[in-house]
Order: sequence, then structure tokens, then C-alpha cells
Amino acid sequence: MCPHCRAFITTSDRVCPYCHEPVGPSYVERQPDKKIGGLIPQSHFTTVLILLINAGLYIATAWLSSSVGENTALWAFGGKFGPSIWQQHEWWRLVTAGFLHGGVTHILMNSWALFQLGAQVEELFGTSRYLAIYFFSTVGGFYLSARMNSGLSIGSSAGIAGLIGAMVAFGVMNRSTVGRAIRNFYLQAVVFMLAIGFLTGFQIDNWAHIGGLTAGFVVAYVAGTPIHSTRTKEGVWRAVAAICVLVTAFCFIMVYTHFPAPDQLR
Repeated sequence: MCPHCRAFITTSDRVCPYCHEPVGPSYVERQPDKKIGGLIPQSHFTTVLILLINAGLYIATAWLSSSVGENTALWAFGGKFGPSIWQQHEWWRLVTAGFLHGGVTHILMNSWALFQLGAQVEELFGTSRYLAIYFFSTVGGFYLSARMNSGLSIGSSAGIAGLIGAMVAFGVMNRSTVGRAIRNFYLQAVVFMLAIGFLTGFQIDNWAHIGGLTAGFVVAYVAGTPIHSTRTKEGVWRAVAAICVLVTAFCFIMVYTHFPAPDQLR
């Protein structure tokens, strides 16, 4: 995609055939080809780290579920549960719930969606904005969910909905034919995602999807893309991303320090 007019071009073009501006190397070409001994492509590096955390927590909750039941295990590891958030002030659940999954189908479907969307959003918005979008989408999604539905809820789909919202925001900001096509494509994805939750009998938390979608759109629209950005602005977003990572780590520390005693899990 041309960084100037956002038209789709070939990877061999060094001058855009539409706006006739020089085209620099792509995001992937500007980065080392692989990370961690060549195992992870750069374009998926941040996303793969999130997926690894999700997988580790899934294994841990599945192990605990064998003795105390799935819902209890997910609650113990920080699932969103209204009474625990509002009455016990366990606010960190708004973050940790986004890294938990119930069942193989749940984690596989969300992992596939995150793997596909993550690289796209990171390439368009950069790693710092991507982390901020994902963090605030997760928090926004589970905040609205906790307000509208006090039951147990978990899953990375709130953050994924936020990534979809970010792509819609990109289409809105880009007033070209390509921008409209991207916007319309992801708006269709929004309709499909919400329709599944409202029209099927699956246990899908559409409030988390709506909250995540809204938060992702707002953050992406405010942040914009790194194209024509300034060094100061990029420094601000790197700081925001660092804060998001630190808050997430602190939330999991809170899960550890508040992990229920064995008699509370029975």
C-alpha cells in the first residue's frame, strides 16, 4: 500500500504509479526477517507473544478445571465477574479476562482471528498503537460487559473486536477508494460478528464485543497512523504502550496475590 495515497501497489514498485511519489521499503522489509532465533516472523511477533500468553493460561485453567470445574478455574485466574469487580473491587479482571479462554474451540477460533488481524493492524498503526488499541479494547469491552451482564465472561474477542474497530477507523480516515473498501469490508465483519451473538444460541458476550469495537475505533481514530507523524508523537505512543504492558503485568500480579485458597475453590 502506498504510504502517500494509500493505493494498492505491487511489492516491486519503487515509485507509486498513481501519485508518482517514491515508495520506501515495506514495514516487514524495514525490520529483521525473524525474531527469537528465526522462529517468529516480525510481522506477527507481537501477536504471537499474546497468543503464547493465552495458550499458557489456557493450559493452566484447563488443569485446574479438572478438579474444581471450568467456571471456577476461569474466575480464579481473573475472568470477568460483575460481583467480584464492583463489590470486591477486583478491577484487574477487566484486563486479565481478555487472556482467558474456555474450551479448545474458543481459543482456536480467537487465536486464528487474532493472528490474522494483529499483523494487519500492527503494520498500519505500528507496534505502540497496536498494543494501546488492544489494551483499551479489552478493558473497554469487559467494562461494558460488567455493566450490562454481571455473569462470568472471558476471551480475547473483546480485543479482537477492537482491532476490527481500528481497521474501520483506518477506512474512515482514509478518504480514498481503498479506504472505503477497507471500511465497508470490516463493517460487514462487525455485522457478522454481532449477528452470531444475537441470533445464535452460543454463549457469546456481545457487550464485550460492542465495548471493544467502540474503544478500538476511538483509540485508532485519535492515534492515527505513523505516516507523517512526528518524533514527539511517536514517543508519546511508545510511552502509552509501555504503560499498557506494565498495567497488564501488574494485573496478573494481582491475580497471583489474590488467588483463592483451596477451600474457596470447592
